[in-house]
Amino acid sequence: MLIKYTLNRQNIMAEIQVGPLDSMLQYDGNYGPYGGAYIPPVLEPNLKKLADFFDQEVRKEDFKQEYIKILKQYVGRPSPLYLAKNLSAYVGSTIYLKREDLNHTGAHKINNCIGQLLLAKRMGATEVIAETGAGQHGVATATAAALFGIPCKVFMGEIDVERQALNVRRMKLLGAEVIPTNLGSRTLKDAVDAALGYYIEHPDSFYCLGSQVGPHPYPRIVGYFQSVIGNEARQQILEEEGRLPDHIFAAVGGGSNAIGLFSGFLADETVKIHGGEGGGSGTYPNTAATLTFGKPTVFQGTMSYCLVDEAGNPIPSQSIAAGLDYPGISPQHALLKDTGRADYAPVTDAEAVEAYNLLSRLEGITPAIESSHAVAIAIKTMKGKGQLAIVNLSGRGDKDVEREM
Repeated sequence: MLIKYTLNRQNIMAEIQVGPLDSMLQYDGNYGPYGGAYIPPVLEPNLKKLADFFDQEVRKEDFKQEYIKILKQYVGRPSPLYLAKNLSAYVGSTIYLKREDLNHTGAHKINNCIGQLLLAKRMGATEVIAETGAGQHGVATATAAALFGIPCKVFMGEIDVERQALNVRRMKLLGAEVIPTNLGSRTLKDAVDAALGYYIEHPDSFYCLGSQVGPHPYPRIVGYFQSVIGNEARQQILEEEGRLPDHIFAAVGGGSNAIGLFSGFLADETVKIHGGEGGGSGTYPNTAATLTFGKPTVFQGTMSYCLVDEAGNPIPSQSIAAGLDYPGISPQHALLKDTGRADYAPVTDAEAVEAYNLLSRLEGITPAIESSHAVAIAIKTMKGKGQLAIVNLSGRGDKDVEREM
């Protein structure tokens, strides 16, 4: 007997959109009291040129079409919105996963890297540099650099080189030069410092910053290219459920995957927004929960929250997740915290590991340990509520399998 299936392609072919640009922030790069560009004079011309070029290019139809075409044909967007039935039954609420883990390279980072490397190509860049913690941004940058034929250097803390060895091998396979740094705590913060130091000495390089941090225009640029996540998720949940979710969740390190999801729902006051920070061992200062324990200060080129000591100096962060192991935070998330539009809470290493194992067993989906922080806070928040939620599964957990979870 021949069984004929009718495939609903509406969800699969959700329209890929980025932006809107002008509603995201003012051109000066400020999010209320946060943001700006606190940089050495040598970088001012480069960042002004980048800001102007970005603002011009993303308004051109040919740029948008080229970017969207690559997202469709190379990255594999739109990423699915998956109803996690087993997890939903376990929690007692309806939970959808936004499957950024299914993107080419295995995480949300590729959305931003394709956009920035497309800018680099159009600017005639002869070298691209990047920083990375968990290695996913490094892999995504190396991938985009290979696609566009631009030499690539990736800076990475020595500790992260060890705990993310698989991604280091991937970057090298893709033709990137991986440069370990032994600065400070030898993690993501120090990789950013090393990359910025190189950029100051080589201002002709194109710096592809991976998260929504750093001086203007980077928060603006990264937020724009990651907005594709929230735009898709909003369309998809309306198609699947006929209404908006009650809650949305994302892991928060620097803030790029979170602002990607959040951006699609910021204007919807009925949607509660939650960020799960790296709580480390659960005691300050053994944490990466910047918005929970930090204070506003200037750090790595921008005004935002940062983990600091009594004298106001930045201190090392600590998290099992390399991608969340960062003492700073996006200036846009800082404003969302202050205004109460989004809630942020620490997730301990133990809670993240429990969520990592639980999702693997219940759904056959192994999340990145970073994404597991979002799963953990969603489980805690949605338990027995009978409500509707979206969790951003920002990356896959292949890179974490060999570690003791």
